[in-house]
Amino acid sequence: MADQNFVDYVKICCRSGHGGPGSTHLLRNVMTAKGGPDGGDGGRGGHIILKGNAQLWTLIHLKYRKHVLAESGGSGSGSLSTGKSGDDVILEVPLGTIAKDAETGEFLFEIREDGEQRVIAKGGRGGLGNHNFKSSTLQTPRFAQPGEPGVEEWKILELKILADVGLVGFPNAGKSTLLASISAAKPKIADYAFTTLVPNLGFVKYRDNRSFIMADIPGIIEGAHTGKGLGVRFLRHIERNSALLFMVPADSNDVAKDYNILLNELKLYNPQLLDKQRILAITKSDLIDNELQTLIEKDLKIDIPHIFISAVSGKGLMELKDMLWKAMNS
Repeated sequence: MADQNFVDYVKICCRSGHGGPGSTHLLRNVMTAKGGPDGGDGGRGGHIILKGNAQLWTLIHLKYRKHVLAESGGSGSGSLSTGKSGDDVILEVPLGTIAKDAETGEFLFEIREDGEQRVIAKGGRGGLGNHNFKSSTLQTPRFAQPGEPGVEEWKILELKILADVGLVGFPNAGKSTLLASISAAKPKIADYAFTTLVPNLGFVKYRDNRSFIMADIPGIIEGAHTGKGLGVRFLRHIERNSALLFMVPADSNDVAKDYNILLNELKLYNPQLLDKQRILAITKSDLIDNELQTLIEKDLKIDIPHIFISAVSGKGLMELKDMLWKAMNS
């Protein structure tokens, strides 16, 4: 997906519809000169609803839609006729979209399934017509309820990418190259930091016609949990992955140190990320010989599975898929 077409954060003002007023109508016709109350109830105001759409990958269609207004309910009328309900506004969003209150930051809900609908701004209830207030002591009430007002609130929508495997590494660790080599994805690849500015998804084919989704998350740098570099803007996407593939290039001065820096950034951002299955891939291993690989492996001293790979030569890629599949299904 093009950089300019990927939007994972929007802030919108949601104004639901007001409820319609109840009617104070009294029955009058050629047969009845002084009939009783027959005023109908007002219609409900329109809701603003989020609906999951598995075909969407971005919130770009909501980027410039700052105000979302739902229709108000219609007034009640005679003959106990209820007013028309205001039309709901349905906003389609990608799966993994989280709704929050913009003022308090309170988490409201998450859209997880295709077709799932959740009300983000509830329309006002219609007012009761005068027939509801008739009693033995009040035969002809000449009043009715006004409609309940709708709400006007600012909401935040955040998208967390849904993928089976998330790639975690510093800029230029070879994440985009790996994704391009084992999937149909075509991420931007170049030899400078922050080539990847948006998450890229790749559909990876596996044995026996099985497959999984891999997400190339923009590179993390030390201090990312505080907002440094690309900061927490993309760290949240890692929360949704079943397994995490840490990637450190073989030409790193200290592979174990780089891995621990990455792990610490995830821990400081959200300690629960450490509960996910983790694998370390030492990339660009076509640049080193067997002797240097042995030295690197000897100095690793880490407690997770690791593998030396090269997206250029294809070294270790099938074995990596096997490890990832096992991690996802363990």
